[in-house]
Amino acid sequence: MLLPLLIAAFVGYFLGALPFGYFVARSKGINIFEHGSKSPGATNVKRVLGEKFGHSGKRLGDFVFFLDALKGAVATGWPLWVLGQITMSSEETYRQVNLPCAITGLVFALIGHSFSCFTKFKGGKGVATAAGGFLVLMPVPLLLSLGVWIVTFYGSRYVSLASILAAVALPIGAFFLHQPPLLLGLAVVIALFVVIRHRANVVRLVNGTENKFAKKPNSA
Repeated sequence: MLLPLLIAAFVGYFLGALPFGYFVARSKGINIFEHGSKSPGATNVKRVLGEKFGHSGKRLGDFVFFLDALKGAVATGWPLWVLGQITMSSEETYRQVNLPCAITGLVFALIGHSFSCFTKFKGGKGVATAAGGFLVLMPVPLLLSLGVWIVTFYGSRYVSLASILAAVALPIGAFFLHQPPLLLGLAVVIALFVVIRHRANVVRLVNGTENKFAKKPNSA
């Protein structure tokens, strides 16, 4: 049991540590750590590149979100698939081996994303990576959380507020949809992790200085 967990942690960390936001911004000649909120997350990449390159820059920000979510999904999904092939996944084996390894992969992907060894242990806030992992583990609560994000964002235009409320909504949805205790506990822990990573945004929200994704009026 220990060896699969260690492998899931190792692979998860290095998948999560891939700094796609940094790479994408660098491809346009920009060091993302010197612009905007100085985060390599998709939100900052989209804002910075959008201001400099318009719609093509914003699309690159969306691409970063996709890649960050993908690494979370892969870090979570590969232990389920590989161990499923090896153990033929009885219900008991799934609960005792496969699921803990998948959760370990996601947790370490989040750690890698937030504290990447490739960028001097700087990183993003982990929202996209967590979303990719939970899409594999419990898609229905994730879709409910996504609904909260969409309503909050389009109502307020604050990405940070939408991310915080979506993170909080995830364990609530998991509880009411009777997810396994292990997944419910994971959702609570990751929700706290996301909120803590947004603590500077919370201060700016309270002070009224947080950046909005405001719609620009159409030019004449």
